[in-house]
Amino acid sequence: MEVSENATMRGPLALVSIILPVHNAEQWLDECLMSVLQQDFEGAMELSVFNDASKDKSRAIIEKWKVKLEDSGISVVIGGHDSPSPRGVGYSKNQAVAQSTGSYLCFLDSDDVMMPQRVRMQYEAAGQHPTSIIGCQVRRDPPDSTERYTRWINHLTSDQLLTQVFTSHGPTVIMPTWFCSRAWFSHVGPFDEGGQGVPEDLLFFYEHLRKGGGVFRVDHSLLLYRYHLYAATHSVLEMTIWTHRVHFLEEQVLPHWKSFTIWNAGKQGRKLYRSLTAASRHKVVAFCDVDENKIRKGFYCYEDSQTRHLSLSHTWPRQLISARLSSAPKRKC
Repeated sequence: MEVSENATMRGPLALVSIILPVHNAEQWLDECLMSVLQQDFEGAMELSVFNDASKDKSRAIIEKWKVKLEDSGISVVIGGHDSPSPRGVGYSKNQAVAQSTGSYLCFLDSDDVMMPQRVRMQYEAAGQHPTSIIGCQVRRDPPDSTERYTRWINHLTSDQLLTQVFTSHGPTVIMPTWFCSRAWFSHVGPFDEGGQGVPEDLLFFYEHLRKGGGVFRVDHSLLLYRYHLYAATHSVLEMTIWTHRVHFLEEQVLPHWKSFTIWNAGKQGRKLYRSLTAASRHKVVAFCDVDENKIRKGFYCYEDSQTRHLSLSHTWPRQLISARLSSAPKRKC
């Protein structure tokens, strides 16, 4: 059964709505909701929670914090359902957005913790970049988990936030840090509601880029970003991510190239080649590598075609553009 608070019972419209999907999050909710209470943003703020069929004490924790938050001037709207099974992160986010009122949306995962200045600093950035997804730097918990991935999140240059879209395993600003205007979200969205196993954040990010959206990161650590085995991202298969990445590359980049080189003559390079459509494979003029053992082999034959033999060399013509889908670390959420 779907439940949602009556919008007519709420006060004035919020300037910023914090969007919080929840599913069996009792372990982290108190700390997460405390971080909402501790925001130093001085504008009208709202928390929009959607409880996706939690079977633990999440609902009771949310109700407890509703009183505390509203006593401090933060309005709270709670929606959810008590079906036997959850409907997924994409569905929950869409419902939380739909029941909210804010002109700006600040996305938060129930296992993460915001720093007090997060809403204020990202709101300021969103005003300057109205068609961008605004992210931020993060601090990982546990501190030694996914060190390479965390460095990548925090240190991409402003140019790399766009160029590495085609080499990364996920959005170049991670979903739990997203902040954007409601108007832009409505222009791009909603999230895919396919449920478990669907990378709804990556699909939304690609659609955002298709519609000309920008990517901006506030270079302050504004989120404690937890790594644990229960994160929804672990349900997304690596091959699912790969398929979407290759499709986006073929859609957005390869039609503009007459030819290109694949940088990597090993497994990843051959995997990319095999994943391309026939039209895109015909544009591949070479594999490039620095591994002498791979270069010494001299050629690569595509398993399903006896007509394509690609020579390897130490150097390649300058006009060739290389495509490398294996340079960025895999996302671990």
